[in-house]
Amino acid sequence: MTEQTTSPTPEATGEQHEFSAEVGRLLDLVVHALYSEREIFLRELVANAADATDKRRFEALTDGARALPEDAKIRINPDKDARLLTITDDGAGMSKEELARNLGTIARSGTRAFGEELANAKPEDKPSLIGQFGVGFYAAFMVADRVDVVSRRAGSDEAWQWSSTGKGNYTISPATREKPGTDIILHIKDDANDFLDSWQLESIVRKWADHISWPITIVKDGEETPANKGTALWRKPRGGIEEEQLNEFYRHVSHNFDTPWATLHWHAEGTMEFSALLFIPGSKPFEFAEPVRESQIRLHVRRMFITDDAGLLPPWLRFVTGVVDTEDLPLNVSREMLQATPVLARIRKAVTNRVISELKTRAKDEADFDKFWDNFGPTFKEGIWDDAEHRTELATIARFRSSTQEGWTTLDAYLERKKPEQEAIYYLTGDRTEMLPSSPQLEGFRARGIEVLLLSDPVDSFWPDRLGVYKDTPLRNISQFHTDLEKFGAPEETADEKAALDVVIPALKEALGDAVSDVKGTNRLVNSAVVLAAPESGPDLQMIRLMKRSGQQVPDTAPVLQVNPGHPLIADLAERVKNGDPVQDIALVLMDMARIQDGESPKDPTGFAQRLTAILTRLPLTDGPQG
Repeated sequence: MTEQTTSPTPEATGEQHEFSAEVGRLLDLVVHALYSEREIFLRELVANAADATDKRRFEALTDGARALPEDAKIRINPDKDARLLTITDDGAGMSKEELARNLGTIARSGTRAFGEELANAKPEDKPSLIGQFGVGFYAAFMVADRVDVVSRRAGSDEAWQWSSTGKGNYTISPATREKPGTDIILHIKDDANDFLDSWQLESIVRKWADHISWPITIVKDGEETPANKGTALWRKPRGGIEEEQLNEFYRHVSHNFDTPWATLHWHAEGTMEFSALLFIPGSKPFEFAEPVRESQIRLHVRRMFITDDAGLLPPWLRFVTGVVDTEDLPLNVSREMLQATPVLARIRKAVTNRVISELKTRAKDEADFDKFWDNFGPTFKEGIWDDAEHRTELATIARFRSSTQEGWTTLDAYLERKKPEQEAIYYLTGDRTEMLPSSPQLEGFRARGIEVLLLSDPVDSFWPDRLGVYKDTPLRNISQFHTDLEKFGAPEETADEKAALDVVIPALKEALGDAVSDVKGTNRLVNSAVVLAAPESGPDLQMIRLMKRSGQQVPDTAPVLQVNPGHPLIADLAERVKNGDPVQDIALVLMDMARIQDGESPKDPTGFAQRLTAILTRLPLTDGPQG
């Protein structure tokens, strides 16, 4: 047995640091909200140790000084007399700065969402939340009243000790460690004796970490005993793997704890040889902030982990998780070589085609595919924008909401329903699906029985232009191509309506000035008095809003205000103009109403409220800011 080369100091001394506020709240949530699922801590600490060992093995490919020892493993050593549980690895280790950064702060905000998820989760679902929220290390405080981490960075002679009771602060002090790697030393609580039992620890490892490729040993009676099989499931024939084994491996590589929606397992031979075991999750993982857009499929060479940064799938398939293992790359492959080798390009193409084929097959079962689409539809649609090679076949299986249909529909189903004289597939973009059916933009189309697809994901403002045409039928945004309505018949304006427009349009142009690029009458409104439209050239209004939110420079193009000549409010406004009444406030309210209907806020909310109140109460309005 390898002798223990470190031990915790009786009372950690050194630099005192406060946990970030996020970590403080997180510790309280983990310790108290997940109390009944304490064994999960070992899964997380062992997984972290495996990741650190993988990291060192990869670093050693370009830096021989960081080479792993031949007997690299993860050791679990329970000491009942001292009430200590130590998890030791030979991995990359951490410097002083890395200890503070990795264990003292959380770079991503999310503890409020974590708490909300815990409050609403069923008891059996709570263990999965640790993995989903990336808070695994802190689960150690469920069973320990103090945690010491002694670590020496590979390539460095310095070792450091991080210590905390999980009560708001931690210390970092110099330490000694014979070799690079990390020891996590848990001072076990009085009510957590089970986790000092070797047999109990072995059972937990087999349950949660049996698929980790590095050897895991547990100290029993002074001897190290193997605790995991480390089986490369992706190398075994599918018929020799039980469903539960696949599910457990999926949970290991994805850090999710649901059941995969689809499992893809195959071995490719011929011009290239590789094995793949991929999973499409059964639920959407929680994301703290902006999701990472790169695929993180794990690349192995002859069973050895190389990297999860090889881009084995395009970004729009980043929800797929799993392993690809090849014989056709050298073990000492570098990141630069990965980007240049044609072998990896061929593997990428083959893996991508296989996933697309699986999705096309599963799309034939509408109810089943709808579950996938609810989780990953927005990400999948990025492929219609990004992937020129597969754009059309991706559009074929994509799902959409509709102004005339319940549930999801497809472009092919839309084409089957469209009017014989209809030349385009019409769509409308917006921020919220539930708001789109009541949009004024739809009124004229609905009145004429024309179906419109309702698109509310950010990518929906971009991919239709890139796709352009589907099966010889162009896609048109109704906020820009509203003149198409004239092809389906429109009521003729009455003489009174024409007269009203002749009076109202100049008055509104004068009152609104540069806030609009034009004011026009329209026959596409039924119940609304006004609506905004984008100028005929340039992006639609929704795209402009999205680009502004992302900080991009967008030409400050004023919208067109379209007026419904048959609306009583417009007729009343015409009479006011004829009588010489001031209409500035009414014009500004109409403009703000159009903005609100289009998903925007008034530019001057206070002024809007004051003007609306004055109009409703017929009170004179004092001079104030103009929107």
